[in-house]
Amino acid sequence: MAAELTAQDDARTTETTTESFRADVLEASLRQPVLVDFWAPWCEPCKQLAPALERAVKAAGGRVKLVKMNIDQHPEVAGQLGVKSIPAVVAFQRGRPADGFVGALPEKQLRGFIERLAGPLEDEGTDDFLTAEALIGEGQLEAAEAILLQLVARRPPYTKAAAELARLYVEQERLADAQALLDGLPAPIRADSLVAAAAASLENALAASDLGEIDELHKRVAFDPDDLQARFDLALALNAKGKRDEAATALLDIIRKDRSWSDDGARKQLIQFFDAWGPLDKATIGARRRLSSLLFS
Repeated sequence: MAAELTAQDDARTTETTTESFRADVLEASLRQPVLVDFWAPWCEPCKQLAPALERAVKAAGGRVKLVKMNIDQHPEVAGQLGVKSIPAVVAFQRGRPADGFVGALPEKQLRGFIERLAGPLEDEGTDDFLTAEALIGEGQLEAAEAILLQLVARRPPYTKAAAELARLYVEQERLADAQALLDGLPAPIRADSLVAAAAASLENALAASDLGEIDELHKRVAFDPDDLQARFDLALALNAKGKRDEAATALLDIIRKDRSWSDDGARKQLIQFFDAWGPLDKATIGARRRLSSLLFS
C-alpha cells in the first residue's frame, strides 16, 4: 500500500512503490491526470522542485494527483520510462504517459505545465489575501500589513497584495514606504492595472503633500473664482482626504471655465483620478458622465 506523505497539507500526494505503481498511477490516471515525481534523497534540485510542485498541484483543487517515487529504492519504473536524470516529472492520463519534463522548472512554468492538464489553477494566495482584506475592514491594519508583506515577498509577488499594500501605505500617509514597495516590484507586476492604479494614488498623494490646508484653498477659490491653480490644488487636496466627488467637481469647474488651462491639465488630472479610483468606483462613474456631458454638449 502507498503511504501518505503530507496528509495535513495535501492528501492527494502519495509515495508509490514498484508494487503499488499500477494502482497508484496507471489505474488512478483513468479517472484524472497523475503526476509522478521521480526523486532521490541526495538530489538537491529535487528538494527545490518539491514544494513548488506540491503548491501547484494543490492549486488544481483536486483535479490532479501527485505521486512521488524514490528511484534509489524503486529504480525499475524509471528505467522502463527512460528517466536518466532527476528530478523528472511524468504526467499519466488514461493509463499512459502523456507529458513530462526534467529539472526544477520555475514556478510559473510549472503552473503552466499543470494547467495544460487540468485547466486554470487557483492562486494559492487568495485565502490569505481575503483574510488581509477582512482585517483591514476591521481596522486591524498591522495584522493585515503582515499578511500582505508575506504575499508580496513571494516570487513572483502576489499582484493583488502588492496593490492593496501600496494603497494601505498611501492611506496611512506612508508615502516613502509605498514608493519603495512599488519601485521594488518586477516590471510585469508594476504594469498590472491594479498596481498601476495604486501607483496613480501614490502620485496623487505626493502631488497633494506640499499643498496648503483645504480650508485655505477654499478661501483662495472664494476670493478669486478665476484662480484656476487654486482650484486645481484644491482638487488634489480633496482627493488626498478621500473626498472624491468634491475633487472631481473642482476639476470639472476648471474644464468648464477654461478647457485649455495648463495644457488641458484639469482633464488629464481627472483621468488620473479615474485610474487611481478604478472604473467601478461611484465617483469615477459619476464624474465620467459629467465629463462627457461637459465635453460633448
